[in-house]
Amino acid sequence: MTAIGIRDAAVLLGVSDDTIRRWIASGVLEQSDDGPVATVDGARLAQLARERAVAPDDGAAVARSARNRFTGLVTEVLMDGVMAQVTLQCGPFEVTSLMSAQSARELELAPGSVATAIVKSTNVIVETNRENR
Repeated sequence: MTAIGIRDAAVLLGVSDDTIRRWIASGVLEQSDDGPVATVDGARLAQLARERAVAPDDGAAVARSARNRFTGLVTEVLMDGVMAQVTLQCGPFEVTSLMSAQSARELELAPGSVATAIVKSTNVIVETNRENR
């Protein structure tokens, strides 16, 4: 079992420490007091994250193969003659896209506009902290 501290669990799920404690009190999560710090099971926390994840509905009548969709606010658009660099703040994550300047103009991307970054990649790098294995 991977043990994750209450504070770290809250950060990973984007909720408060108190929310994790309420979930423990209501039986949604089980607390382990085996060590010096109260923890929750990492596998159960991952399951809970998937259960509570809500994909934004953009109202499009099309099906997509890409599952990694990040809706957020455009924070910056850097444009030169041919290319544009568009940065979105999607919750706690910053996503940057490179596209043609023509596409950025057609989409009317500007700071403050709402957009969705859709990521489809065959190369995803995963890291872990060696000390936490």
